[in-house]
Amino acid sequence: MEQNPLLIILGATASGKTSLAIELAKSLETEIISADSRQIFKGMDIGTGKDLIEFEQAKIPFHLINIRAAGESYHVNAFKQDFYRAFCAISDRQKIPILCGGTGMYIHSLLQNHEFTAVPKNEKLRSTLQKLDKSQLIEKIKTYPEDLTAHADLSSAKRLIRAIEIADYLQHNTLETTAKPLINPLVIGLVDDLATRRAKISNRLIRRLEEGLIGEVENLIANGVPTEKLIFYGLEYKFVALYLMKQIDYQTLVERLTTAICQFAKRQMTFFRKMEKDGVKIHWLQADKELFSLKDEALKLINDYYKLK
Repeated sequence: MEQNPLLIILGATASGKTSLAIELAKSLETEIISADSRQIFKGMDIGTGKDLIEFEQAKIPFHLINIRAAGESYHVNAFKQDFYRAFCAISDRQKIPILCGGTGMYIHSLLQNHEFTAVPKNEKLRSTLQKLDKSQLIEKIKTYPEDLTAHADLSSAKRLIRAIEIADYLQHNTLETTAKPLINPLVIGLVDDLATRRAKISNRLIRRLEEGLIGEVENLIANGVPTEKLIFYGLEYKFVALYLMKQIDYQTLVERLTTAICQFAKRQMTFFRKMEKDGVKIHWLQADKELFSLKDEALKLINDYYKLK
């Protein structure tokens, strides 16, 4: 079965992924698929950094942005289904799709071909399991047939609970699988040192506030998106919602949100390092270089990897 190329651009928030992806898309005459868990929602533009103007000015087609109404739920299995539709359509046009984003779980689910993302949550079972400690969960998972627990990750209570949830589902249900195209991925990551990353995050937040981030959140609330959902979406939407609810003042908003985004970026990098431990090869580039230099480095990697002319 033929393997289809996929260029992946990943990195922590504010690393410059979108700008690089757009430059590469122009050079390769291709299209971009977003791997961002919040950019799918309409009306959440400034806080998620959709950079729609950049796409329009460069005339680069994009996918999986603005495909759901704000307030709706979205999960990794829905992403995979939407991704494969876009991926196949772009590949059929004889182009190399570019997947760009920082939601590591979405990207990893494609590279590891995690079929179990289709297994639904079992809140009743979870509430029972959450009362058990890690050693008790390990004993619990041993009660299921081995062929249903071969996937299990025993490294944390959270992952054990999910593994038990999957095993319990498979014991009573058949998981339907569909044929998917084989992917030949090249993964390029952008990385900054801590000081540079924090400065980028801080400067970008100030720009977003000046561009109307608070007004954007006000509009979402006015259009019926519950504040509880905005808090669930996290980061910009959580802290601006708290500000609008008069639970924090403006200075606290800026300080706490800057810290939260920096912590989020650290978690992103930790997840990418885990991907590497799971066997995903990431070609890291220093994100603080000039964009033309980054593009040249990336194009060399692409040309060497895919043997392009």
